[in-house]
Amino acid sequence: MTVPGSSRRSSVHEDWMSSLPPPLWDVPLHHLSIPGSHDSMTYCPDRKSPLPPAQPRLLHLLGRVAPCIARPVALNWAVTQEADVSEQLSCGVRCLDLRVAHAPGDGPATLRFAHALYSTALVEDALTEVAEWLERHPREAAVVAMRGFEGLTPALHERLAACVRNIFGDALCPRGAVPTLRELWARGQQVLVSYEDEATLRRHPELWPGIPRWHGDELRPRDLVRYLDAMTRCGRPGGLFVAGTNLTAGPRHALSRPWASLRAATEAGRPALTTWVREQRPGPHPACTNVIAADFVGAGDALVGDIIALNRKLLPSPPTPSPGFRNVLPGPEAFPGLKGFPLRVLECSTGPPER
Repeated sequence: MTVPGSSRRSSVHEDWMSSLPPPLWDVPLHHLSIPGSHDSMTYCPDRKSPLPPAQPRLLHLLGRVAPCIARPVALNWAVTQEADVSEQLSCGVRCLDLRVAHAPGDGPATLRFAHALYSTALVEDALTEVAEWLERHPREAAVVAMRGFEGLTPALHERLAACVRNIFGDALCPRGAVPTLRELWARGQQVLVSYEDEATLRRHPELWPGIPRWHGDELRPRDLVRYLDAMTRCGRPGGLFVAGTNLTAGPRHALSRPWASLRAATEAGRPALTTWVREQRPGPHPACTNVIAADFVGAGDALVGDIIALNRKLLPSPPTPSPGFRNVLPGPEAFPGLKGFPLRVLECSTGPPER
């Protein structure tokens, strides 16, 4: 089953993991640079749904007295993605941020996603779409981070864990040491599911602990960059983790500017955050990054390509030629079959290696 609106648009980064240089196949996933999407399922909000109980009281109050204002404001600032989950994966995203919820009035086993508004998409359908995409790309892997769980009872947690097992089956990588791509390929596994509920984790070894996140909760790009730089100086967590480049507006800011939107703020702040991304480096060093998540990722998004390109920094640098070194091709007598073909003397650069 496919989430409504899903597409099959191809992208230059659709199979980027399997296209990595072979030396990177043996690098654990938490030492690679991996693009992620923040609040991955907000592209399909239910415009008629009630506000989730966890939303700020100010927004709930306005929703009761002036719903014609509260709902458009919530839409302007709660939608963080426009590409559906298949398109996100096809454009290169390999870490999905899924905030699961049970909406009041839904059936006892119905689960949706929530971020200011509930989604029209159901959790089971979205996970099935991810599994189907992975089946079509057998040498790609994904991290599915499940959190939030607003309104979930222990019984619903158990149902969701069973749903994860049934949908992903043998492609599910159980908890343990963070694998490399080569290890995943050898075992026929493609997906790691993290789950931010301790009681459920204790009962299900196939689920991974919640992934730490650097969330700056800032609206101005320079403040977010300052926060991310401070976190980098403090040192990365030991396993998988997410550095969020997404901007955040509080309810008072959003309500005071009903004409504004997160989309416009993201576009204005993208140049500064792109500069920060290009300065990062994956790997085991305390100052290294891992998953870098963003809002409004999709086909043609250069930021995803910049995040993937950081993996080149893990490759050894080519040796720098000695100053004055000349690489002279042999003379024509060495190539009797190329008699009369002009041969050139190549001058090797003596400058610094390109960065």
